[in-house]
Amino acid sequence: MSDLGQESQTREFKRELSDSLEKEVVAFLNSAMGGDIYIGVADDGSIIGVSNPDALMLAISDRIRNNIQPTCLGLYDVIAE
Repeated sequence: MSDLGQESQTREFKRELSDSLEKEVVAFLNSAMGGDIYIGVADDGSIIGVSNPDALMLAISDRIRNNIQPTCLGLYDVIAE
């Protein structure tokens, strides 16, 4: 897979982990449809990749767990593909 299509109301692409992660997660959690945030993907949908997926997944989980209140554990998944 080399292209994920386009961003939409339920799909957000990020080249790298950004300071706005928590805001974007909360926005998707508050929407009726939810959504997916892809890190390591350019705005045009082309896959760039990430250098250390395990560390990135841990950082994402830690930030969501520690910075979003009330807790949203169980309402999201962090997946490497």
